[in-house]
Parts: sequence; C-alpha cells; structure tokens
Amino acid sequence: MIERAWERKIKPLTVRVATAVCITGLSRSRIYELIQSGYLETTKVGRATLVQYRSLKRFTDNEGGGEGHAGHVLQRD
Repeated sequence: MIERAWERKIKPLTVRVATAVCITGLSRSRIYELIQSGYLETTKVGRATLVQYRSLKRFTDNEGGGEGHAGHVLQRD
C-alpha cells in the first residue's frame, strides 16, 4: 500500500486501550488504573473505551504536572 506524506502527519484523536498498552508498554490493568485516577482521559463509544491520544501523549511526555511519567509509581489513597 502506498502511504501519502499527509497520512504520516495525522495523529489519532483516540486509541483503544490495547493500542495504549502497545504505545506505553504498560499493562492493561495499569492503563485502567491511570484512567480511574484521572491521568488519562477517555471517551466511551458503545462498549469501547477510547483513550484520548493527547492525554496519552501528555502522560508519556511527562507534561502532566510531574505525576504523568510512565515510570512514576502512583501512590494509592
């Protein structure tokens, strides 16, 4: 398949949890913990949970106020 230059520049708005797992290298349960704690924003479409790509990118780039680094261990309340 031929890939056009503009297709490489397009970033997804959302990704499924399985894709978030692949992008971050974190476990599925860890992704759900981050969703529950508010570090990752989601949208529900039917039964599918879609992670907002911008929040995933912010988390992995450590732009989320210091708590959002993939290597940072979150403390439970």
